[in-house]
Amino acid sequence: MKGGMNNVVMLVGIPFIIYGVLALFMGALPGWVLSQTPPAPGVVPLTAQQARGREIYVAEGCSYCHTQQVRPLKQDLVFGRPSIAGDYAYATPELLGSERNGPDLSNIGSRQPSDVWQYIHLYEPRSLVSNSIMPAYPWLYQIKAHADPGDITVPVPPVYAPTRRVVIATQEAQDLVAYLKSLKQVPLKGAGKR
Repeated sequence: MKGGMNNVVMLVGIPFIIYGVLALFMGALPGWVLSQTPPAPGVVPLTAQQARGREIYVAEGCSYCHTQQVRPLKQDLVFGRPSIAGDYAYATPELLGSERNGPDLSNIGSRQPSDVWQYIHLYEPRSLVSNSIMPAYPWLYQIKAHADPGDITVPVPPVYAPTRRVVIATQEAQDLVAYLKSLKQVPLKGAGKR
């Protein structure tokens, strides 16, 4: 009986210790090191609205299809300069993403700075990019008979617009667009040159 108990302790204890060491070195330690990285010159913390938009970005699963990391590869330079650790100083946990079904968003605030473009794209992506596979996010909008004072109306192309109604950006849509527009890479001397 005593020998059997030792086998169970070893059977459970050894994998537990190995898992704990791997979790520490592969998860916790890199996260801690990145959180200690000083910001790149010009990188600033998110505003309250941008931080709310980041939460919506996470909740809507945007990072399942979009990365926020420009690799130092020639084909990635269309998205911006290669990312550096200081780009993520105020963005922990980092939303690097692993899939690039859609374009990288590291520098989308510079590449597509228009509020109108962002609102239309989120409401119905195919109205701007005909072959887009991105889902539409109509729940981030209200459809009304007419806009009220202070409403942000979205000029959706007629083919995609509701009949005799206007599309209004909700606060969630406004926050998400503010976050997307905050994704701008700070130019670095000599970065992106090959």
